[in-house]
Amino acid sequence: MKDAIARLRLAFETAFVTAFGPELAGTDPVLVPASNPKFGDYQANVALSLAKTLGQPPRDIASAIVSALAIDDLCDPPTIAGPGFINLTLKADYLLDQLRASHQSDRLGIQTVAHPQRIIVDFSSPNIAKEMHVGHLRSTIIGDSIARVLEFLGHDVLRLNHVGDWGTQFGMLITHLRQVAPAALTNPDAIDIGDLVAFYQKAKQRFDNDDDFKEQSRQEVVCLQSGDPESRRAWQLLCDQSRREFQKIYDLLDIRLTERGESFYNPMLPEVVAALVETQLLVEDSGACCVFLEGFVNKDGNPLPLIVQKSDGGYNYATTDLAAIRYRIGTDQADRVIYVTDAGQANHFAQVFQVARRAGWIPDNVELVHVPFGLVLGEDGKKLKTRSGDTPKLKDLLSEAIERSRTDLHNRLTTEERTESPEFIGHVATTVGLSAVKYADLSQNRISSYAFSYDKMLALQGNTAPYMLYAYARIQSIGRKAAVNLSQLDSTQLHLSDDSEWMLLKHLLRLDEVLEAIATELMPNRLCEYLFDLSKKFNQFYDRCPVLNAPDPDRTSRLLLADTTARTLALGLNLLGIQVLDRM
Repeated sequence: MKDAIARLRLAFETAFVTAFGPELAGTDPVLVPASNPKFGDYQANVALSLAKTLGQPPRDIASAIVSALAIDDLCDPPTIAGPGFINLTLKADYLLDQLRASHQSDRLGIQTVAHPQRIIVDFSSPNIAKEMHVGHLRSTIIGDSIARVLEFLGHDVLRLNHVGDWGTQFGMLITHLRQVAPAALTNPDAIDIGDLVAFYQKAKQRFDNDDDFKEQSRQEVVCLQSGDPESRRAWQLLCDQSRREFQKIYDLLDIRLTERGESFYNPMLPEVVAALVETQLLVEDSGACCVFLEGFVNKDGNPLPLIVQKSDGGYNYATTDLAAIRYRIGTDQADRVIYVTDAGQANHFAQVFQVARRAGWIPDNVELVHVPFGLVLGEDGKKLKTRSGDTPKLKDLLSEAIERSRTDLHNRLTTEERTESPEFIGHVATTVGLSAVKYADLSQNRISSYAFSYDKMLALQGNTAPYMLYAYARIQSIGRKAAVNLSQLDSTQLHLSDDSEWMLLKHLLRLDEVLEAIATELMPNRLCEYLFDLSKKFNQFYDRCPVLNAPDPDRTSRLLLADTTARTLALGLNLLGIQVLDRM
């Protein structure tokens, strides 16, 4: 109900000037949703904050504000409660008009932003020659959901996959493969991705323990960086093989990304060093080029350096990220850059952002944001591991979710004595399994770690994807039984009588507020909370108000409420990357 909030804010600002003079122009009315329906829809708490400024009792201030408020077309007469809370109840006619407009709109009445931004969302970011594991799950689906919300609101979003496709690890891997599996460097898919990972692990061991191998690997990096055709061809084969494996998971999860890996920025790294020299931020320390940071100290209490170029002339992640910032602001013309990574990288980004700001590379109107998230834990509260102690592969985790969903569906069909086609079973099992994994993650406060449990995420009760999908399918079943096209219902017949109908209507109209908050705070769990509350309010309405057996116009009005609920669920779940099911 952004429209109502905007109109109320404007009315309060006018009332402040009318009641107390122009000094209070622009005062925040401290408008919040009412804590209890008996207090109305919104509450303005400004009178309490103005008491000291005006030297008057809060209730007197509230009375003066109410006397000057011109909101008769929007609200019932305001009331004053307690020490000076101003309670506001939206008019029934206004709410019904808003729901009619929502039902008639393809976007449920939600407007796009007045001033769209160019926004980059940097997420997923696996490493070449390694398999995606459970650690990539959160970045991938949190980043995707944030991008979906921003896109829906009308922003121009560039989804970037900053893959690890450059650096010393390729010198190690190519050197090792040239000795033990040379076909992998000339023939596509000569080895599978699992074997490639094993070769990488062996190469790393040799690099750490064999000085001759380490030197050969470093020479290979030099060849790669200088453009040696044979090294470049081997590198490209390894990257292409990994990309194909990544894409299988992205396709399964319905994730869209534009790859722009570390190698993309490699030619720009000398420019970063030169630009920092110009700003006089760069300092040589023990042969390395550094920027000493403000607010970061080492164990001795001395300023901590951010190394931009190592003593051997090489570069590191910080250099690449600085180059990326320059490119994203200068060439991509980004207004906002959002980095979705684990919380362990918070200091890294704080340091890189500081250097970029001090260098003058970030205009005042550009925002860089790190979106941190916690770990995925096992049910024992420890970091999620396989029985062998390894980090679970993401493809294995998703496959098991689908198979468990298939087993649950078979058991339910047997209990209900239903027969469904293999195609139906496969589609439902896949949709529910993947949705359960996504929703279980997104429903958590992203900053916190959470315990991964197949049983909990696949449950048909509680704040889970199956519960949401079932709520949607239940409403679709109502439409089929009613034998009407719900989208073509006559919204002029809308009228409500039961409290549960009004509670459902008001909740439906608050989706725009939730999406605006997510766009600002980048917390997808707010949308999960909204959808879970919506499902509960719909069930309360459905339990109290007959729908199919109600006489007209109640029947049409309640079917319209049900259809708007279903469409809201479908939109909200889609913004979480979850597709709905007409039948389960």
